[in-house]
Amino acid sequence: MRAIYLIPAAVVVLVLILSSVFIVDERKKALILQFGQVMQVKETPGLGFKVPLLQDVVLYEDRILGLQTQPIEVTLLSDRRLVVDAFARWRIVNLVEFRQSVGTAGEERAQQLLGNILSQAIPEVLGNSTQEQVLSQDRAGLMNQILAIAKREGQALGVDVIDVRLTRTDLPEQNLEATFARMRAERDREAADEKARGGEAAQRVRAAADRTVVELTSDARRQAEVIRGEADAERNRILAEAFARDPEFFSFIRSLTAYEVSLKGANSSIVMQPDSEFFNYLRSERGAAADAAAGAAAPSP
Repeated sequence: MRAIYLIPAAVVVLVLILSSVFIVDERKKALILQFGQVMQVKETPGLGFKVPLLQDVVLYEDRILGLQTQPIEVTLLSDRRLVVDAFARWRIVNLVEFRQSVGTAGEERAQQLLGNILSQAIPEVLGNSTQEQVLSQDRAGLMNQILAIAKREGQALGVDVIDVRLTRTDLPEQNLEATFARMRAERDREAADEKARGGEAAQRVRAAADRTVVELTSDARRQAEVIRGEADAERNRILAEAFARDPEFFSFIRSLTAYEVSLKGANSSIVMQPDSEFFNYLRSERGAAADAAAGAAAPSP
């Protein structure tokens, strides 16, 4: 009979012992709660103990968590509007304050609260900045200001905001088309200016080429005239020397050249006196002697 009662008692004791033991993973932290009140904090991994049936164990992340904010529309100092979002990394550092701040919702509620903090910090910092500062690659100063605000506000939640990075800085959708149209108009104007400058440069090149052609042609003509004049002078010199050596032969050659030029046509007709000196070298010796005798026999008037 006694063994019958000992077995259930042993089972109950074993269950109570097992329910009083819990394991904390190295990636977690634990709170031991009794009727909603924090009784113990366990931040080191390993075995832990609690009062069975009276105490509960709630586990929280000990790793660094990430938070991606929703797009936020901010107005800069220059009244330009930008759509900005950010990425933050945070970690739970005080379990008691974290439990009091987020209640039973845990990390999900903390994400919402941190998102609200960043949604207020980003416009506060960027609202006092210029577009050049926000859009430049060296904007670490702005992110450090946002991080400082997030750290200060996150301490009340029992978390530490480790880093904040701006991931998107774009124009609002309603302004994109107008911006693109303005950019296209600016590029069209630059293209028209480039074309105008190119046309002006081409006109200068063509004018310089035309001037060079005129100058080269004029110089070539001048040189041709000089060469032609020198050739004519040389020809005349040679003719003069030939005439001086044998005037009769020179006259004969000149007369043959004149005959060739004047009688070149198919129906050449020449009207002149019969005793013209033009045909002196075409007359026969007999005809020349008869002409001379007839001239001598003719009575003088």
